[in-house]
Amino acid sequence: MKTTLHKANTRGHANHGWLDSYFTFSFSEYYHPERIHFGKLRVINDDTIAPSMGFGLHPHENMEIISIPLEGALKHTDNTGNEEIIKKDEIQVMTAGTGIWHSEYNASDKEDAKLLQIWIFPEKNGLKPYYETKAFDFDNIKNSVLLLAGHPSIPGEHLKINQQAFISYGKLDSGQKLSYTFYNKNNGIYIFVIFGSVDIQGTIIGKRDGLGIENVNQIAFESKEDSKFVLFEVPMN
Repeated sequence: MKTTLHKANTRGHANHGWLDSYFTFSFSEYYHPERIHFGKLRVINDDTIAPSMGFGLHPHENMEIISIPLEGALKHTDNTGNEEIIKKDEIQVMTAGTGIWHSEYNASDKEDAKLLQIWIFPEKNGLKPYYETKAFDFDNIKNSVLLLAGHPSIPGEHLKINQQAFISYGKLDSGQKLSYTFYNKNNGIYIFVIFGSVDIQGTIIGKRDGLGIENVNQIAFESKEDSKFVLFEVPMN
């Protein structure tokens, strides 16, 4: 088993006033030669967007982009004419493919919006751009994990992405345990804690810490306090 630990206070950081961002991996002006990506997981950005502010129309291509609102709501528009509000407990996936222009703004003029934005390298380039948003019943997750997005070869109600990757959301009450079995035995896994504290295979990680694990097919969790976390199971090559 190989592990890679990224403590919250070692992340990159940029505060632009309207946008306060923490970067688990190298992004924009933050560069760390040993933190470019974890397998096919390229970006975990922990963003806080001020009221009515946001990212203007900008391009992406050949990337799987997943937006996970943590607080508030985001207004999404793109150059195909789509427009929608993405709220807490909803997830959006986007295959940028051959190219798409989109914007994301805080839908509120009073409260901050907080989100995780995830980038995953695609299995195939040059696909037709696509996006989808889905609501999940996060309130009823109890001492378990829920698959949010993954490869379409796996049946279920999760959102589909163009990669042999699987993104799950977990909740554990204090003192509870669970195990996670990989969808693909050749994948690695990266755990990002939203809040709380979790013991994973003997390594304790807390709020906004990240832990990558390779060369295992199953991992065990024990929560040290009420905890929420996101699991990124991804190909390593």
